[in-house]
Amino acid sequence: MRKLIYFIATTLDGFIAREDGSLDGFSWNEEFIAYLLSEFPETIPAHLKEETGSRDQNRVFDTVLMGRKTYEVGLKHGVTNPYPTLDQFVFSRTMKESPDENITLISENAVEIVRSLKEKPGKAIWICGGSESATLLLKFDLIDQIIVKVNPMILSSGIQLFSGENKQRSLFITDKRGHLLLHYKF
Repeated sequence: MRKLIYFIATTLDGFIAREDGSLDGFSWNEEFIAYLLSEFPETIPAHLKEETGSRDQNRVFDTVLMGRKTYEVGLKHGVTNPYPTLDQFVFSRTMKESPDENITLISENAVEIVRSLKEKPGKAIWICGGSESATLLLKFDLIDQIIVKVNPMILSSGIQLFSGENKQRSLFITDKRGHLLLHYKF
């Protein structure tokens, strides 16, 4: 069975974005970019990948799950196909049509669809954003691992790492790297 990994950047106070979905102030230093390029090159959006010169193949993931708000951050800038090397799914109850043929909308039965994706052969599945989606999938014990890049900043408000209620869970650190990149496993 494939792993479902919530790989996300957050602030020290637990926000993954500003209230409007923007990432102003989130740091991307050279060390972290080098780490992403070597370990997770498929997580760099296509329009930024060109700037880095990366041509690497998918190392960890072959599928990405995004919440609508996460997807719309790029859409506002004309990016309709942010991760062309991945199978891309967007959770949305409000979008009626996909803006791009490479994007599959999930408007209902999200838990069943994700269970089905996990059973298919392939690399890991990445939850790249969407605290509501991550909270739902955690509630149904579908998330296997959480990898968090903690940005050295306090945002005070915005979109939380997880939204809504969930049961208390203990996590175990399995790895940590440079720019306070913590790997957790259930």
